[in-house]
Amino acid sequence: MGAARFIAALALASCVASPAVAQPIVVSDSGDTAWILVASALVLLMTIPGLALFYGGLVRARNVLSVVMQCFVIVCTVSLLWAVLGYSLVFGEGNQWIGGTSNAFLANLGDLRAGTTLPESAFALFQMTFAVITPALVIGAFVERIRFGWVVAFSVIWTLLVYIPVARSVWGGGWLSGLGAMDFAGGIVVHTTAGIAALVIALKVGERRGFNKSLLPPHSPALTMVGAGLLWFGWYGFNGGSALSASGDAASAILNTHMAACAAALVWILLERVKIGKPTSIGIVTGAVAGLATVTPAAGYVGLSGAIILGLLGGFVCFFAVQLVKQTWKVDDSLDVFAVHGVGGMLGSIFFPLFMSRSIGGIGFAESQTLTSQLGAQALAVSIVAVWTGLVTWLICIASNVVLPMRVDEEAEHDGLDLSSHGERGWELD
Repeated sequence: MGAARFIAALALASCVASPAVAQPIVVSDSGDTAWILVASALVLLMTIPGLALFYGGLVRARNVLSVVMQCFVIVCTVSLLWAVLGYSLVFGEGNQWIGGTSNAFLANLGDLRAGTTLPESAFALFQMTFAVITPALVIGAFVERIRFGWVVAFSVIWTLLVYIPVARSVWGGGWLSGLGAMDFAGGIVVHTTAGIAALVIALKVGERRGFNKSLLPPHSPALTMVGAGLLWFGWYGFNGGSALSASGDAASAILNTHMAACAAALVWILLERVKIGKPTSIGIVTGAVAGLATVTPAAGYVGLSGAIILGLLGGFVCFFAVQLVKQTWKVDDSLDVFAVHGVGGMLGSIFFPLFMSRSIGGIGFAESQTLTSQLGAQALAVSIVAVWTGLVTWLICIASNVVLPMRVDEEAEHDGLDLSSHGERGWELD
């Protein structure tokens, strides 16, 4: 009996002691979390006030308030949509096409987002800022002639039918990522979708009064330069935050982002000097944004030399894309959303694999990929997303225009949207 009691006591002791050797509880990393919270604020700053000032300075004085209002209302509506349903549909459990509703109203978020060292709430916040800025970029295609109510309705519907499915397919573990498509910070998800949508809407809504007949000059290049500076500053969070950690990867992405913007800006004003005889303030900031858009899908995958080359290419190609859209196609994409964001994002998304080799500072290819296969995956993803975005945007425009006309009447357009849409003026006019 004594031996039996001794064995039973040992067994009981082992059961009591077993929790001491259990696996430690995994907790979020405070440094990574702090960086993502800051990055979220930086990306929000890109929309308000960055994009609001950038676009606001490019329109005529009687329309500046309308542009800022459109940016603000998109922040409000899309943020709520993201929290209520959008995050769950992109990153929740589901299939390769769409997520479920288990995280609706941001319920059931984990202490950690899988694959990161972040609380899932911080990850959801960061991703929300991308959902916000994407439809806000599209504003530049239809400024000075669009109904405010239509902007609100379109932004919600478009986010549901275009942004969310594309984000799921690329970032949410969906089918395009399964085909090997890569997008570090939004060349496909943000810039391709926004650029294609901008071109479609510009075609559908028609040109502004006086387009290609007289000058429609920006009323404040100074505001535009300030807005561009805020965009550039915020892009550190856009691309650096996409590393999802306060790490060397984030630092590399930020360096690549900065140098690409510098290269593209200088290329743009050089081309202006050759073409029109003078480098302009609007030119240098447009060039910088083109470089930023082009390097966005690549920022975490390429080395510094690759980022600079992408910036040079972005500045060169986007410069001539602007001329093509407005002068050859005669499409009033008013603030060059397609030519800069769309073309830049697609250019970078397709061709960054050329600079992924470890020998030139890139991260190298996955074991299952080669340069050729990665280029193919990128081109396929960009093509599919462009077609989907164009088709759905066109259908949204047609359907919504039946219920809520897209364009203001001639009198409202002549008087300016500040007064006709909001009963206020951005500036006191003489």
